[in-house]
Amino acid sequence: MPAIGIGCWAIGGPDHNLGMPMGWSTGADHQQSLAGLETAWQHGARLYDTADVYGHGTSERLLGQLVAQVPREQIVLASKVGYFAGTAEHGFEPRHMRRQLEQALDNLRTDHLDIYAFHHPDFGPDDRWLHPALEAMRSFRDEGLITAIGMRGPHRFAPDRLATPPDQRGDKIARFRALFDTIQPDILAIRDNLLTPPARSEGIFSFADQHNVGILINKPLGQGLLTGTHHPRTPPVFGPGDHRLRKRWFHPDALAVISEGLDRVRAIMGPRTEDLIRVALWACLDRSPNTAVLVGFTNPDQVAMNLTSLNPRPNPTDLDAAREIMASIQKRLDAAGDTILAT
Repeated sequence: MPAIGIGCWAIGGPDHNLGMPMGWSTGADHQQSLAGLETAWQHGARLYDTADVYGHGTSERLLGQLVAQVPREQIVLASKVGYFAGTAEHGFEPRHMRRQLEQALDNLRTDHLDIYAFHHPDFGPDDRWLHPALEAMRSFRDEGLITAIGMRGPHRFAPDRLATPPDQRGDKIARFRALFDTIQPDILAIRDNLLTPPARSEGIFSFADQHNVGILINKPLGQGLLTGTHHPRTPPVFGPGDHRLRKRWFHPDALAVISEGLDRVRAIMGPRTEDLIRVALWACLDRSPNTAVLVGFTNPDQVAMNLTSLNPRPNPTDLDAAREIMASIQKRLDAAGDTILAT
């Protein structure tokens, strides 16, 4: 099976953190979530990614129920820390990090994590917590509590993205490179899909290959935008606690542009949802031999469709054509700017 893993954000359900919605208003049915995890295992998925902030432990506890059913040495567990500070001064305060890790191990019913990652790049004023947090991570590794250290690729801390005007934001690429040089991670978590600007994708994957760092790709299906699930005439309605409430591409004007591109991809790949899923996943799987792709879900049917849609592998010509089509769509979306509700 290709290197497909399971992203467990959505099964955390609706949630708020840092004064903003950060969860999913769909997928809060725990029985469906557990069935989806079990379906993923049955279809060969062995990598599962979660975080302490996904439902504030809900996602980890659900995943722990799967861990209890399978051989621990056959499952790869990844989690993240930093977006939830609780009563600590900062999410990367070392004693808080240790408490969060210990709670994650309890929730996941395991004695170690295969990957533990810094969830965002904000280490406080003047990077106050950067070196203490890195020392804590390395201690966790030395103690055998984690195996590999991860970090995000170029990424803006969510509150900064909302509160800071675009022309006042710092250079996130330069920030990423400075943190990378300090942290020296084993794994990078990257958002990548057919709507990601090609230059940005090519740059980060080339960088990772040069530094011999593994990559976990998240959002390969654009949280449903690339599957044809959302239609401009019937746009999705998200409930409280859903992070997509602040995402402009889920609004009708943007969905109309995306749907136009998907129709052109269907003309090449085929008319079914499975055809769109296959090209979207392979567009990510082909990025690098050191890459695994994480696919989220809210029910077992989605899991089964995602994991059985991979064959046949698209030929390179069709894959390039799909990339070119959706790259043109991404440019149109960006050019629309503030005419679509700002992110």
